[in-house]
Amino acid sequence: MDLSRQGAGLVVLTPVFNDWESLTEMLQNLDRVLDERRVDAAVVVVDDGSTVPLTGQLDGKGYRRISRVEVLQLRRNLGHQRAIAIGLAFVHGERPCDAVVVMDADGQDRPEDVPLLLQKLQEEGGRTIVFAARMRRSESLLFRACYHGYRAIHRLLTGVSVRVGNFSVVPFWALGSLVVVSELWNHYSAAIFRSKLPYTTIPTQRATRLAGDSRMNFFALVLHGMSALSVFADVIGVRLLVGATVLLGTVTGGFLTLLVVRIGRGAGLATFVSGVLLILAFQATVVSAVLIFNILSARANLTFLPIRDYRHFVRDVTKVPISRRPPVS
Repeated sequence: MDLSRQGAGLVVLTPVFNDWESLTEMLQNLDRVLDERRVDAAVVVVDDGSTVPLTGQLDGKGYRRISRVEVLQLRRNLGHQRAIAIGLAFVHGERPCDAVVVMDADGQDRPEDVPLLLQKLQEEGGRTIVFAARMRRSESLLFRACYHGYRAIHRLLTGVSVRVGNFSVVPFWALGSLVVVSELWNHYSAAIFRSKLPYTTIPTQRATRLAGDSRMNFFALVLHGMSALSVFADVIGVRLLVGATVLLGTVTGGFLTLLVVRIGRGAGLATFVSGVLLILAFQATVVSAVLIFNILSARANLTFLPIRDYRHFVRDVTKVPISRRPPVS
């Protein structure tokens, strides 16, 4: 897969909510990087129901390697992950290409890392999705502590280690599989992990925002993490059921042992506490069993399918008038 050849069909997909100033600067930086590596690309911007209109910020911009900029306007705000799902389904259905780079518009996903993703994709023969793995984050100490705690919980509940975000490159053949993964509606990277599509990572560093303040607050971060976990709901349910069952067996054994030891001497505080723990462990087992049965039964219900349903959320597709400058290299 030689993405440096003319017309290879690289698409850069980026979701935006009101962050037009950052997007404008990011595209300029991206074009410079692509020109240095002699790679041409088209850009699809997913406007996630922005309340601040674009109003021509991108009009007339001169690019050397970005051949086309389109804005996919959604009918309502869906959130970052669902905007990506709609964008990927749109590219698959209406803008076939060789590969898709998914990156944020705020500059925290460095354009300088795009060639590294493409290089790794070529080394893998175009057979693997490539993620940018964050080796060092630029956020506060509290945020990093919470993030590492989340990673530990995610690994415990799902068995999957997480160190990636959305920044990645997806070969078109894998995109064809991804757009029939309903979990894509909840979380992009988790859907890839759950789908068993092959993926690899390269080490990168997260940059700072180009303009403005982040709209990602604590509650949005919690929701984002829960969305990722929801993709593995059945796996989590089974793990909770197994853990609760082991706990129930352990507590039951301890409770019966205490009863035998204390025969003729009264129940005592230890026996009472063991009895309470036994009831709690039994309740946890029942709740876990009900949870997993509900999750499994829900599989029979119709759900969002990106390849089929994305059109319902698209209001319009606008081609941004840009100018082309001759490549430097």
